[in-house]
Amino acid sequence: MPKLKPGTILPTLEEDAAITAAAQDDPDALPLTDAEWTAAMPKVRRGRRLAAVTKERITIRLSRDVVETFRASGDGWQTRVDTALKDWLKTHTPG
Repeated sequence: MPKLKPGTILPTLEEDAAITAAAQDDPDALPLTDAEWTAAMPKVRRGRRLAAVTKERITIRLSRDVVETFRASGDGWQTRVDTALKDWLKTHTPG
């Protein structure tokens, strides 16, 4: 069930049954069948496309000032940290 906003009031089972019965009696407002709902669903996947090369999820400890500086640069800051580390690897050898 989706998250509801605070203060949302849902109909009781009796109210829901009355609403459904009224809709079924109205030829201009018949509820969709499960098959009709499935056909009406978008055929595309929501969200970003999957990357060809995926990243590995890890836990890393960084200096607070480094994290604050990158976070302050806005959305995509973790990608920028990744890019900075890749640039560092071009001229350095870890270890």
